[in-house]
Amino acid sequence: MAKYKRVLIKLSGESLMGEKSFGISPKMLKLYAQEIKPLVEEKIEVAIVIGGGNIFRGLQATDSGIERVTGDYMGMLATCINGMALQSALETEGVYTRLVTAIDMQEIAEPYIRRKAIRHVEKGRVVIFSAGTGSPYFTTDSAAALRANEIGADVLLKGTRVDGIYDSDPEKNPGAKKFDKISFSEVISKGLQIMDMTAFTLCQENNKPIVVFDIRKKGNLLKVALGESIGTVVYK
Repeated sequence: MAKYKRVLIKLSGESLMGEKSFGISPKMLKLYAQEIKPLVEEKIEVAIVIGGGNIFRGLQATDSGIERVTGDYMGMLATCINGMALQSALETEGVYTRLVTAIDMQEIAEPYIRRKAIRHVEKGRVVIFSAGTGSPYFTTDSAAALRANEIGADVLLKGTRVDGIYDSDPEKNPGAKKFDKISFSEVISKGLQIMDMTAFTLCQENNKPIVVFDIRKKGNLLKVALGESIGTVVYK
C-alpha cells in the first residue's frame, strides 16, 4: 500500500541538463519518465511542477540587462518547454498526461482550472503544471507549494541531486550531517535552505509535509511514495 494517495512532485529544471551545460538531456528526460510511471501503475495520483533553470532563470535577467518582471515571464515560458518535453517522454512510456499552464497558450496546453486539474489526477492522468504561478516574483518552488495545497496533495516531493537535507552543503563538507526527519521550525532556526521562504511558509501554514530526496537514483521516487525512509521528511 502506498503511503500517499496523491503527490505533487517538484522537479528541478537544472537536473534535466544531466551532464550538459544547457538544455535538455534525453537521458535525464527518459529517467524522469521512467521514475514517474511506476507511481501511476501503483494507482498513486501524480501532479508535477517542473522548473526552467536549464533554459532560463528569471533571476539571471538583471545580469543581462532585462527587467526582472520580463525575465520572470521568460523563465515561466522555459518551464512550458520543459513541461512539453516531459509530457512527450511520459506518453512515450504509455502514461496519460495533461499539460496545464498558468499562462494562456491554448494551442499547446490547458489553462489552469483547479477543479479540472483535480479531476484529471482522479482519473489517473499525470498533470504537469507549467508557467509557475503565472505571476512574476514567484519561483517554481512557490508554484509547487501552491499547487500542492490547491489540489489537496498529501505531500510535496522535492527531487534534487542530493539525498536529503544536511546541516551544511554535503558537496563541500564531507562531514555534513543528514537529517532523516526535521520540523519546519528547526529548518528555520538552523537557517537551512531547501526552498524559498514563500514556498516553505505556505507548506508550514497548511501542514503540508515535504520530502527532499535524490531523484537521480533509480527507484527512489517510488520508494518515497510508498513510505520508505528515503531522503528527509520536513513536518510540522
